[in-house]
Amino acid sequence: MSPILFLLLLVSSLIPGYAHPSPTQSFMSAIISQKGIDFLKDLLIDKAISSVIPINLPESEKTVKIPFVGNVLMRLSNTTIYRVDVPSSDIKPGESGVSIIASGTTCDLSMDWLYSYSTWLVPAEISDKGRASVQVDGMEVRLNLGLELQEETLKLFLLECGCSVQDMSIKLDGGASWLYQGLVDAFEEQISSAVEKAICKKLGEGILKVDSFLQTLPKAVKVDDNASFDTTFAGEPLLSSSSFGLKINGLFRAGEKLPMPEYHFENSPSPSPSCKDPSKMFGITLDEAVFNSALALYYDADFMQWSLKEVPNQPLLNTAGWRFIVPQLYKKYPSADMSLNITLPSPPVIRISENPIFATVNVNLIVDVVEAGELIPVACISLLVHASSTAKISGNNLVGSIDLNDLEMSLKWSNIGNLHMDLIQPVVQTLVETTLLPNANSYFRKGFPLPIKHGFMFQNAELISSNSRIMVCSDVLWTEGRSPDHPQLV
Repeated sequence: MSPILFLLLLVSSLIPGYAHPSPTQSFMSAIISQKGIDFLKDLLIDKAISSVIPINLPESEKTVKIPFVGNVLMRLSNTTIYRVDVPSSDIKPGESGVSIIASGTTCDLSMDWLYSYSTWLVPAEISDKGRASVQVDGMEVRLNLGLELQEETLKLFLLECGCSVQDMSIKLDGGASWLYQGLVDAFEEQISSAVEKAICKKLGEGILKVDSFLQTLPKAVKVDDNASFDTTFAGEPLLSSSSFGLKINGLFRAGEKLPMPEYHFENSPSPSPSCKDPSKMFGITLDEAVFNSALALYYDADFMQWSLKEVPNQPLLNTAGWRFIVPQLYKKYPSADMSLNITLPSPPVIRISENPIFATVNVNLIVDVVEAGELIPVACISLLVHASSTAKISGNNLVGSIDLNDLEMSLKWSNIGNLHMDLIQPVVQTLVETTLLPNANSYFRKGFPLPIKHGFMFQNAELISSNSRIMVCSDVLWTEGRSPDHPQLV
């Protein structure tokens, strides 16, 4: 397969997906700059060449008139291109597709030769055979490829293929001097034409294979056992003179074990941020709706419920620890064990700004008393948590930490009479800061996996926040020793 085919396969698998007709909204997009395209080309070209060769050419024969010898039947067989070298190549995205020019390409061929003739001087047929090597120099290969959505599929097709041979040298193992000139005269043009046709045919076959692969790309990329990215395409590929981009849905979708959350997300109308350093290879933009869809999914799956059985201030799990804060609780249930249960009445909401990321979380703190092995609800306190987060890139994950900005409290219901919220607030705020936030930060430190092909890692990444969107701008590093020519989606 040619280098560009591997390149396009890799580009399409950076944000893998299955084409989807408009009006699917795009909440995530990726763009690869010319520097990124050149990097991928240089990385993959050796593997691409190894997949092209060997190329077998058809057998050919010709009768040639040789001075002082007469008519000689010459035949070439077992002709094989066994080495290709591409010292220089150029890849340019355009409005309708991608153009590739490989200049100064050389290739080496091996073949068997045979000749036979008869003359009136010698009644028996004279014949000989041997091996020959051919070197093709200055070959130029030109490809124009189209890439578009067609019948709900990302379609790759060959618009034009051209291959021209500038020079050729033939070396025979044995044979008379007249034979060399006869082979050159008889087969030089024929060998050139066969090489040109074979190269384009092989490239065409490779394009069909990549097109078949694109049509089988998954509709989702697994994040964990419970969720995946929706990677349906949300529009035509974005092709310019110096970049290649894709728009996809990008929202979180439930796994087979989880129910599908019934929430509607709208794409933010604000413009997307741009990389401060235009030389970065790769950029990926995520709308805040991506993060909110993840929170909604895990909320609907009942992952946002906790029972606090251990807290830094352990006496708070006994009514004795509350006797001066809520005297009626201690009076009704003296020295009884307690359980603090946390539920969320609605999913948390994230808002991305130019500096921090803001989160608003509604929390119900339910106070239970343990009596005779039974949990008895005694009160429910409604919390409105305002938090902010800083984010950075660690490996291929978007990680961060959150801090408490403000906490609003109100009594939702009580079975033990009215509560003095001004006395309870410092205790609850301490619980939030010492229990809830560390628990949440343990998840944030693990990070949010960004979709990038297996075996590649972001390098020198920068994170840019704007109104409602985050953009990761980065170079890319190949981290594995194995061959990258077999796609593995993660």
